[in-house]
Amino acid sequence: MTTRGDQILDRPLSKIGGKGLFIKELEAALLNGSADIAVHSMKDVPMQLEAEFSLVAIGPREVPLDALVSTKYASLDDMPPGAVVGTSSLRRESQLHARYPYLAVTPLRGNLDTRLRKLDEGQFDAIILAAAGLTRLGLGARIRAVLPAEDSLPAVGQGALGIEALSTRADVAAWMAPLNDAVTAACVRAERAVSRALAGSCEVPLGAYAEMQEGSIYLRGFVAAPDGSRIAHAELRGAASDPEALGLKLAADLRAQGADEILAELATLSTPITGA
Repeated sequence: MTTRGDQILDRPLSKIGGKGLFIKELEAALLNGSADIAVHSMKDVPMQLEAEFSLVAIGPREVPLDALVSTKYASLDDMPPGAVVGTSSLRRESQLHARYPYLAVTPLRGNLDTRLRKLDEGQFDAIILAAAGLTRLGLGARIRAVLPAEDSLPAVGQGALGIEALSTRADVAAWMAPLNDAVTAACVRAERAVSRALAGSCEVPLGAYAEMQEGSIYLRGFVAAPDGSRIAHAELRGAASDPEALGLKLAADLRAQGADEILAELATLSTPITGA
């Protein structure tokens, strides 16, 4: 199925209604009975699902990090001042501006083939994509470097696939249960709690990344101004038994670092065009 998010390729997601555009048509298929499940990249699933729907499984996570793709450079550190980096993400853009203020960051939309074609045509010196998407589509050879989380903290849910069904379909939930990966699910739940608490969306440069380490969750997150001039960052470790509580704690820590002020400023600048 083709979604609105797939069809509108000439404008940033933040200007056309956000990531929910990638799932609405699939949810309509669930409602009308033409589909029993919908499979999504978890980074495209809104933080609040409508009551009619439930996430019934989250599968094992692929590499959740961002990747540098370039025909010229092996790393961001190799790129000279003024080199052009393409990205579709305010999250990536803010971190690039903060760490590499001398690089030019330009919006990049389109499906994966379109983005790679634009790079190969020389419209960009490098582009940043999710490593998971490239790997899953057999394009892992295009990756020049996987960016460590310290350089580019991933999006909430990046690299994980979620299965959605109607909340009333207990039979479907039971069928899908064996596909759920408990470790990935706990980490993604912690990340989503951070974003939900801070109203994370395409209009907010926000990242959260949870890793399971020796039975506990190591959770990192940030909120930034799009130009990277202000960043609130926090990290903590906690029990995996209540990942949502851990996410809420990290969100509170981010607020203590000034996240609310950044979010308030972003709210005055954000003018999404719904239904465009």
